[in-house]
Amino acid sequence: MNETLSVPVPGTVEVPSPTRRLMSLDALRGFDMFWIVGGEEIVHALYKALPCFPLALLHHQMDHKPWAGVAFYDLIFPLFVFIVGASLVFSLSRTIEREGKAAALKRIFIRSVILYIFGLLVYDGISKGLDHVRWMGVLQRIALAYFFTSLIFCAFRLRGMVVTCVCLLGGYWALTTFVPIRDFNLETRHLRAMNLSPDSSETRAQFLATTNLVRGRFEDGLNLTQQIDFQYLPGRKWDGAYDPEGLLSTLPAIGTCLLGVFAGLLLKNASVPEQKKVLYLLVAGVSGVLVGFLWGLQFPVIKKIWTSSYVLVAGGYACLLLAAFYQMIEIWQWRRWCTPFLWIGMNAITIYLAFHLISFGHFAELVVGGPVHEWLGAFGDLVEALVVISMTFAIVRFLYQRKIFLRL
Repeated sequence: MNETLSVPVPGTVEVPSPTRRLMSLDALRGFDMFWIVGGEEIVHALYKALPCFPLALLHHQMDHKPWAGVAFYDLIFPLFVFIVGASLVFSLSRTIEREGKAAALKRIFIRSVILYIFGLLVYDGISKGLDHVRWMGVLQRIALAYFFTSLIFCAFRLRGMVVTCVCLLGGYWALTTFVPIRDFNLETRHLRAMNLSPDSSETRAQFLATTNLVRGRFEDGLNLTQQIDFQYLPGRKWDGAYDPEGLLSTLPAIGTCLLGVFAGLLLKNASVPEQKKVLYLLVAGVSGVLVGFLWGLQFPVIKKIWTSSYVLVAGGYACLLLAAFYQMIEIWQWRRWCTPFLWIGMNAITIYLAFHLISFGHFAELVVGGPVHEWLGAFGDLVEALVVISMTFAIVRFLYQRKIFLRL
């Protein structure tokens, strides 16, 4: 899956065209991945070393919300899915134009399967037995979102894609609001209070024996999405009885990817002036955030079950970030600042796999751990985090300079 491509050199001036890769998309992907592979820990370590109000605000933004609401870190995953959607517009359009739709469908299938398998490997694969395989995870969700969104892109024109997206988000809302569920809370703390474990036969028996039904509930452990995971998702589930990347919530995740497709179609449209593209993205971003939070008054904004309101809020912020990157990189030609992000963005999947399969943190401990960490005192964690991110940049820079890329 390695490809050698000719990529623009940062600092050069080029006129954006619908047929080449957009540096702004690659840089935004790298910016997004930066927080996953070390940026988050740098912020936490800075706050630990220098506890002050500004760093406290950033520190709290680098953690997921326990349930409803969004922090910055809750936007990282949907931003990546959004970028996948925007990028496939360019890659699949080229494939269809040059090789035909059959070749595009083959490409979609092969890459989705490979990415899904990578996802299984990140969570230990089958090393602990089939009963402990995490069938639905982060890369698995990206693979599924890419697969179904790509098929929709190949099958429909813009109007059909919009209708599909509306149906996915509206249908998910209708299912979670009106389908009755058992009045049995599966959240781990509730189960422990009843001396039950998430995967025990006793828990399943008590769940099935519950006859009281409720509708429109969105508490952690008491909603349709998580109850479907509990009943039908095999293998290991990240949150005990259910998974944040579960079965039903994959539907709105496809909606997130489709929002990225709409953004990609806008950027690819040569008939729209460049500055108007940014304006449209800004309007879409503000509208998505406002409508999403407004919808959230009835259908709460919750990442762990990927609610439709969360899709709009996250998609809105993604549009705002894309508008900023497109303005700076493609229109103003400010490119040198984003070079490190471009390194990561061009090999996002590679560095994600390396980060999870190779212990960068353990290597950092070997270099600056132990007595060095103790000597550094409050700054020990910060130095270790900087070593980890330095390793990340060294790897992706090496790959970038040799034009070795593993990506969707």
